[in-house]
Amino acid sequence: MRRRDFITFLPGAMTAWPLAARAQQKAIPVIGFLSSASAEGFAPILPAFHNGLKEAGYVDGRNVAIEFAWAAGQYDKLPALAEDMVRRPVAVIVAAGGAVAALAAKGATSTIPIVITIGDDPVQYGLVGSLSHPGGNITGVTLFMATLTPKRLEFLSQVAPSGTLAMLINPRNPNAESEAKNAQAAARQMGRELRLLTASNENEIDTAFASIQPAAAVMIATDPYFFVRRDQIAGLAARYALPSVYFHRGFAVAGGLISYVATITEENRMAGQYTGRILAGEKPGDLPILQPSKIELIVNLKTANALGLTVPQSILVRADEVIE
Repeated sequence: MRRRDFITFLPGAMTAWPLAARAQQKAIPVIGFLSSASAEGFAPILPAFHNGLKEAGYVDGRNVAIEFAWAAGQYDKLPALAEDMVRRPVAVIVAAGGAVAALAAKGATSTIPIVITIGDDPVQYGLVGSLSHPGGNITGVTLFMATLTPKRLEFLSQVAPSGTLAMLINPRNPNAESEAKNAQAAARQMGRELRLLTASNENEIDTAFASIQPAAAVMIATDPYFFVRRDQIAGLAARYALPSVYFHRGFAVAGGLISYVATITEENRMAGQYTGRILAGEKPGDLPILQPSKIELIVNLKTANALGLTVPQSILVRADEVIE
C-alpha cells in the first residue's frame, strides 16, 4: 500500500471502528442491580445471582453488563437510585433486598421489567396481582420470612425458657410492622413477654443492645441492613450473653446462636435465572413468583457453649448444620 493510500484509508477506518464498537455495545443489554444493602454486605450472596444468570446463558462482561446501585441501609436513597436506572435506561431492574427496594423500583417504572427478591408476600405490598400470575412488569422470588417468625421465636423460647424476649426491628423497613405483629402474637401464645427494640443505623444498634436488659434472649427481624451489620449484631449478642435467633445463616457463621431461614443464596440464584429468561424475551408477568423449597436450621454449638447453654436435643436433631 502506498503511503498516500494508507493516509486516505486510515481516517475512514478510524471512523468505522468506533461506529462498529458503539453498535456492538448497544447490542449488549444492561441490568440495573438495585440493592438496599452495601456492596461489602452483599458480597457473599452476589455469586449466586451470577450463577443463575449464567445458567440462563448470560455472563457479565461478555453478553450482558451489570450496573450496581447500593443504598447501604439508607433506604430513603432507593427511589432516586431507581429513577436514575430508568433514565439511563436499563433492560431489566433487579430489586434485591426486600420490599423497600422492590417498592422503589415499582415506583420508578411500569414498563421496564423488574425482578424482585423479597422476604414477604409481594401481593400484600401491591407489587404483583398474584403469585401464580403476577401480571404487569414484575416477577421474582419470595422467601415468606414473616411466616417463619413464630418458629424462630419457638426455638428461642426453648433455649431461653424463662424471662422476657426481645426483638430488634428496623422502623424504616415496611416489613417490620407485620413481622413484629406476628412475633407478638406468637409470644402471647407462649405466655411470654416480647419487647420491641428499634434501630436503623450502627449507633442505634449499639444503643438497642445496651438497653436490652433484662431480656433473656433476642430475635433479629428480617432486614437487609441488619444482614450488612451481622458481625456487629452477633458480637453484641455475645457481649451481652444473649441467646439469639436470626434470619440468615451468615449470622450463625458470625457467632450468632441460631438461624432459621430459606436459603437467600438460592433465592438470588433463581432471581439470576429469571433475569436471564427476561433478557431472552420472556415477559415478567407470565413468570410465577418463585418460593423456597427448603428451610435451613443452623445452630452454632460453639456459641452455645460460650453462653453456658444446653441446646435441646429436639433442636439439634432437626439442625441442617451444627457449627462446632
